[in-house]
Amino acid sequence: MHAHVNVLARKDTHAFEELMEGQLAKVYRLCCWLVKDKTAAEDITQEVFIQAYKHLDSFRGESQIETWLYRIAVNESKRYLRSWSFRKLRYFSQLKSFEHTDVESEVMSKAEANRLERHVYELPFRYRQLIVLYYYQELSAETIAEILGMKTGAVYTGLHRAREQLKKRLIAEEGGEWTLIKG
Repeated sequence: MHAHVNVLARKDTHAFEELMEGQLAKVYRLCCWLVKDKTAAEDITQEVFIQAYKHLDSFRGESQIETWLYRIAVNESKRYLRSWSFRKLRYFSQLKSFEHTDVESEVMSKAEANRLERHVYELPFRYRQLIVLYYYQELSAETIAEILGMKTGAVYTGLHRAREQLKKRLIAEEGGEWTLIKG
């Protein structure tokens, strides 16, 4: 069990605020990638931390608390995407790029990064979540398997299929090059 779990289990407000400050940007970024809408991602991020606070006593400390938060974020994002309001009242706005400070953005030109980002957004959710968690959140396949409740082999298989879909999309678009680098 991790040392700070006991403090959080007592619902120590200060400890929870520190956790939020440390994880807020990562959880928000993950939600942005998964739901493709910054406003919805803000709401989902808030819901993630509300749910985490409500259920702190159920966190057993068998995984890292960050992994637990990511699992909540993925589940809340799925719930949002299945919701009536998303399906029936969704507006179609231009996808806006948000800043990346990871290796991909530094290595690839801005145009390449935007092109790849657009294609990642177009992937089915099951593949998009794998690509985002692995490449943009820089999580290991083992951690992703824990977050999504799947076997590590299934994560690798899903990543392979997601990369294949990205490759097909990029090649179809002007015979583009295909490169996806793990940082």
